[in-house]
Amino acid sequence: MILKILRPSEWLEAQHADYFAGAPIDHEDGYIHFSTDAQVVETAARYFANEPVIHVLAIDLARLPEAELKWEPSRGGDLFPHLYGRLPMAAVSKVWHLEKAESGFNFGPILEDLHND
Repeated sequence: MILKILRPSEWLEAQHADYFAGAPIDHEDGYIHFSTDAQVVETAARYFANEPVIHVLAIDLARLPEAELKWEPSRGGDLFPHLYGRLPMAAVSKVWHLEKAESGFNFGPILEDLHND
């Protein structure tokens, strides 16, 4: 599984489509950004800190076009998953709605859920 964080307006657009073309940053960079479970907390802290609500999508790798998914170095040299194409919404296996607390977003239940699947 890989994860995609979306703002509420982005999630609204994505959930009513067969394919999601990406968020504004994805369009700028030419690919859809994803994170692994080990990367998602830092991604949220860096890029979504000012958002009161986010949606976290779990993406089933087996349902993505293999040729369009690339693992490329990014933050600190870590390999991040990037999709060079549209995200088929059929690849979304789970969605979580997170509200920001004073200490930030609590990813504990999501990570526990992912590790129990």
